[in-house]
Amino acid sequence: MKIIISTVLIISGLGLSLCAQDFGEFNSNEELSLPVPEMEADKSGGGDRGGEKEWTMMVFMNAKNNLEKYGVADMNEMERIGSTSRLNVVVEMGRMAGYDSSNGDWKGVKRFYVERDLLKDPLGRTINSRVVQDLGSRNMGDYREVINFVKWAKEKYPAKKYILVLWNHGGGWTRDNPVADKGISYDEETGNNIDTPQLGKIVAEAGKLDVLASDACLMQMAEIAYEVKDGVDFMVGSEETEPGAGYSYYKILFPLVMSPSMTPETLSRLVVLAYWDSNVIGFGVATHSSLKMSQAGTLAQKMDALARAAMASGEKEKIKTARNEAQSYAIDDNKDLKHFADLVRAKAGNPALKTAAADLSSFLGDKTRLVIDNKTSILPSSNSNGVAVYLPGAFVDGDYAQVKLAKETQWDEFLKWLVKK
Repeated sequence: MKIIISTVLIISGLGLSLCAQDFGEFNSNEELSLPVPEMEADKSGGGDRGGEKEWTMMVFMNAKNNLEKYGVADMNEMERIGSTSRLNVVVEMGRMAGYDSSNGDWKGVKRFYVERDLLKDPLGRTINSRVVQDLGSRNMGDYREVINFVKWAKEKYPAKKYILVLWNHGGGWTRDNPVADKGISYDEETGNNIDTPQLGKIVAEAGKLDVLASDACLMQMAEIAYEVKDGVDFMVGSEETEPGAGYSYYKILFPLVMSPSMTPETLSRLVVLAYWDSNVIGFGVATHSSLKMSQAGTLAQKMDALARAAMASGEKEKIKTARNEAQSYAIDDNKDLKHFADLVRAKAGNPALKTAAADLSSFLGDKTRLVIDNKTSILPSSNSNGVAVYLPGAFVDGDYAQVKLAKETQWDEFLKWLVKK
């Protein structure tokens, strides 16, 4: 059976064909047929002995929780492609007792240089990549562990461009996800996780990232984008929850090794497309978007203008109705920002409020500005537009004051005004 949505990968023996759209380096009307063995594996041994490559993909895979089996599966998926003479794929993976017992049931944290093993392990069950460091027991809910990993990867596996994937549970901006009591990178052994201000510290201290991707639920939010904007060029993530399988690393890595000189923008779009394609086929529900982070400051300005106009409008009840009707996600206080702005514009009578809402909506709908790519299977699709925001209905979480967006705009004052009786 052949299913075509946007990208189709068909595996038959050693043959593999790829139809691709939306990538600057690919002709969307041309089908590429390439046998997997012809992809040039990395013969340098990796690391600083191999010199600077085009890309280094760094995956911080915190599988010290109930997602462990998916971490093992994703490692095997990466090994179908592996590192090449122009691409480094490195993973810091953590495991713990109590969930998955495969691959020797090892515990602790290890760093891998991912190598292709399709011929050796065609069923993708055994992790065969080289362990370059065995770190023993580590707290993967500590943001400093991510910083150490990124700095190490950049030193040992230098490249012209870097993508960091944060792999785990996610709960949006929140410190403690009220759905599953998890933030991002929840370490079940230590009970720790990484919060939004700490994400800002990661990108500030670990150095420039061309792409930051969250293979985790609910992370594509205005609060997170503004927190990391100064250290990231493109941010990729989901407004909604992800299935346990998360990213299709094969569908990301195959086009990347075929076109390793692709730009950060192109790679960010590739991640969006690969995720959407795999999860629409497999699970039916998917949201993913790419944000151009040079526009995150403008986003905050337009949110601030809307907040100020709302508080001066005298139309609280209309704004509450807009909030209640806006597209929500697994955490009900997470709303699609553009849909909210559209509803405010439609319901408001105050001219200044209508103008501010229209301005924000127009900005979010312009694919040359912040949201450069957005794919959703949520219907109606126009209600999920690529950026979620915190819009609580009962009270404002006290931790919200710690995020940079709250500190530097009137959005938190607006939220408090909106929930006040």
